[in-house]
Amino acid sequence: MRVYRHLRVLLLLAASLFLASQPAWATKRVALVVGNANYQNAPLLPNPANDAAAITATLKGAGFDVVDSRLNLAATDMRRALREFADQARNADIALVYYAGHGIEIDGTNYLIPTDARLERDTDIYDEAFSLDRVLLAIEPARQLRVVIVDACRNNPFADSMKRTVASRSISRGLARVEPTVSNTLIAFAAKAGLTALDGNSQNSPYATALVKYIAKPGLDLRRAFGFVRDDVLQATGNRQEPYVYGSLGGEDVALVPATKAEEPIQAANAQSEIRRDYELALQLRNKPALNAFLTQHPDGYYSNLAKLQLNQLDAEDARVAATAKAQQAEQQRARLMSQGAQRADQEKAAADLKAAEEARIAAEKTKQAAQEQAAEAERKRISSESTIVAALSGNKPAVESTVADNPAAAAPAEDSKTPKLAALSDEPRQTDVTKADIAKPVDIAKSLQGELSRVGCFTGAVNGQWNATSQRSLALFNQHAGTKFDAKLASIDALDAIKLKPSRVCPLICDHGYKVDGDQCSRITCAEGSFLNDDNECEKRRGKKPVAKRNTDERPSRADRSARERPEPTADVPRRQATAKNSGGGSGQIVCDQSLCRQVRSGCHLEYRGGGGPGGNVGNVESCR
Repeated sequence: MRVYRHLRVLLLLAASLFLASQPAWATKRVALVVGNANYQNAPLLPNPANDAAAITATLKGAGFDVVDSRLNLAATDMRRALREFADQARNADIALVYYAGHGIEIDGTNYLIPTDARLERDTDIYDEAFSLDRVLLAIEPARQLRVVIVDACRNNPFADSMKRTVASRSISRGLARVEPTVSNTLIAFAAKAGLTALDGNSQNSPYATALVKYIAKPGLDLRRAFGFVRDDVLQATGNRQEPYVYGSLGGEDVALVPATKAEEPIQAANAQSEIRRDYELALQLRNKPALNAFLTQHPDGYYSNLAKLQLNQLDAEDARVAATAKAQQAEQQRARLMSQGAQRADQEKAAADLKAAEEARIAAEKTKQAAQEQAAEAERKRISSESTIVAALSGNKPAVESTVADNPAAAAPAEDSKTPKLAALSDEPRQTDVTKADIAKPVDIAKSLQGELSRVGCFTGAVNGQWNATSQRSLALFNQHAGTKFDAKLASIDALDAIKLKPSRVCPLICDHGYKVDGDQCSRITCAEGSFLNDDNECEKRRGKKPVAKRNTDERPSRADRSARERPEPTADVPRRQATAKNSGGGSGQIVCDQSLCRQVRSGCHLEYRGGGGPGGNVGNVESCR
C-alpha cells in the first residue's frame, strides 16, 4: 500500500509539473479561409486565390488548431463549408473567417457571392448569395473572440446586367457599414463602406499583404494590428483605399498569437508607448465609442486628458447639430404661421422661439469652436513636444535620456498661464517611442504632410517628400478651404497636425470637362442617344435641323423652257373639242377658235379638220365656206 501511495504522489506531481509547463494562453483557435476567383458569370479576379493561400500559410504558422482553406466555392459548397465550420467554432475559443472574392451590398445588407451565381435580377441575391449575417451566425458559438475579414469590396460585376424588380431598391458601390450584435466580435473590411478595394499590381492585394505582415505578430493587440494594416494600405494605394474595422472589444489586449515570455519585459518597459499608440488609434477612429473604450482602459494620465478633450469636441459638435436643427424647425414654424395668416400673438411667439433657437445655435457654434481649438492646441503641443524629444534623441541620445531622467519637466514646452487645462496636459509628453525618431526629419514631415493633403483632397501629386511648388499650392488650397493660415512654403508639424484633425475631404473634387463627381472619384458623363454634352458639362437634347430655302441659279429653268413645259401637248388622233351654241343669228351653231379669240361659224360655212390642232401654230379645225 505504501508503494502505491508513493507512486500516486509521484504521478500527481508529474501531472502538476506538466500542467504548469503549458502556456496559460493554450486556447483553441480555428479559421476558415475562402478565396473565390474563377466566377462563371463574372470576370476572373486575379488575386483572391493567392491571398487565400498567403493567409492560410500565416495562420498555420501562427499555430491555429484548424485552418480550413477552400477555393472557388459554388453555392452548395459554400453552404457546406459554413455548416462544417460552425461545428468547429462551437468548441473553439477564437474563430476567424477570411473571405476574398466578389461581394455586393443591396438595401444595406452585405452579401458574399459564390462562383456559380448569375444574379439576373436583384431578388436573386437572396437565393444565390450568402449574407454576412450568415457568416456571423457560423462563428457565434466561439467562446472568446469572433473575427470576420472581408476582402470583397471590389466593383459589382453584375451591376450592368442585373434587373431591378423594385425601383427604390438600393444597390451601392462597395459594402455597407455593419455593427455586430454579439460582443467581442470584429468585422474588418478591406475598404471603407461605400468604396471599392484595389487588387494592386503584385501577386497579392495591398490589404492581404498588410494582413500577412501584422495579423499573426505575437502579442500584438488585434485592434492595433488592424491599425497598422490601415496605415500600410493607405501608403501603398496613395490614400485611395482605407480599410475599416467595425465592432468593439474590452479593455484587455486581444492578440491572435499571444506574446512569448521573452517579449513581456520589453512590453512592460514600453508601456507608455503602448498607451500613446492606443490613443492614436482611438483618435484615428474619431468616434465616441473608441475614445470611451480608451478611457476605460486608461482612465488616468496624460493621454486620457487628451482623449477627454477630444470627447468634449465631439459633444460640442453634437450640441451644435442639435441646436441648428432646432433653429431650422423654429424658422419653418414661423414661416408656416405667417403663410397661414395666424393670429399676431402666435406669430410673435414663433418669432421669439426662433430668436431663442438662433441664440442657442450661435452659442453652440462658439462652444464647438472653442472645444475644437482647445483640442487642436493640445494635439499641436503634444506632437511638437514629442518631435523635439525625438529629434534630440536622434542627435545625442544618452545626454537627453539623462536630462529627461533628472528633470522630466524639461521635456515639456512652456505653457500659457491662461490655459490651465492645457498646462496640465503637458506633464507626460516626454514618454515617446524612440522608433518614431525619423518623423523629425524634414523629408518625412513633408511626405506625411503630402499624404494627409492627399487624404483631404487637396494634393494630387506624388507622395515623395519633395516640398515643391505643387505641394505648396496644395497647402495654400487647404488654407483657403479650411480657414487656416499656415506658411505654404514650409512643411511644418503644425500644418500636419491640423490636417490630421480633419476627418473627411476639405478641398472640393474638381473634374475635367466630360466628367462628373462620383463620391471621391471622377466618372465619365454618358449622354443618352439623341443628346450631346454642352459647354456647361450637361447633357442637352439635340434639336432637329430646320429646312433652309436656297437659290441655285445653275439649275433654275429659263422662262422659255418653263413655258414649253407648262404648255399642254396636242393630241393628234383626237379632234379638237367642238363647242356648240345656240345660233341666235342664223349661224351653223359651231364655234371656231384661233390664236386670239373664239367665234361662231358663219352662215353657210362649216368646220373642217385638217390635222394637228391647238393654238400653237398647227392647223387643227378651220372654217370652210365653199
